[in-house]
Amino acid sequence: MAELVGARPRDAAPGLLGLLLEVETDDGGPVSGRIVEVEAYEGSNDPASHAWSGPTARNDVMFGPAGRLYVYRSYGIHWCANIVCGPEGQAGAVLLRAVEPVEGIERMWSRRPKARTERDLCSGPGKLCAALDISGVHNGVDLLDSHSPVRLARREVAHQRTDSPVSDRVVSGPRIGISRATDRPWRFALAGSPHLSRRLR
Repeated sequence: MAELVGARPRDAAPGLLGLLLEVETDDGGPVSGRIVEVEAYEGSNDPASHAWSGPTARNDVMFGPAGRLYVYRSYGIHWCANIVCGPEGQAGAVLLRAVEPVEGIERMWSRRPKARTERDLCSGPGKLCAALDISGVHNGVDLLDSHSPVRLARREVAHQRTDSPVSDRVVSGPRIGISRATDRPWRFALAGSPHLSRRLR
């Protein structure tokens, strides 16, 4: 896992698909989701990245060790979660765009009462943070530490809908929800997943 997140974001991003994101909560136990959609953001060579202009108090975690969680507030409304990737000091992160709910789904519903279907619970960066109860208090936690309140895991998902290797199902396309560097095909997803935030073109 450490080797995976140690790669540059655009190289690490496809390998994060299929992993579980597990969160310890204070309201009834852990919740988890299988990562099905991500976007890679580099540093000084990526105008769409928070690290484009160098380190700030907000993006400091992006310049730290790989495997940390970078959490920020989007438009002052939603929390968004990213996995820091790449060599320390060379900012980069992978935005978690969507996960497939796996464990603690009833608690996800309690946090996302306006969701229309289970597919809608975690189909977007803000939605997944709300459903999994990820917020600014988790900024900087070590995702590779098994005792961390938020962590990555390779545990198999019993209800996985296909036996084909994850690597055979990865598709990519342009990133969305940004206004700069929109042509870079650094959005990655599991083909056929019904839990994506938006279909890839």
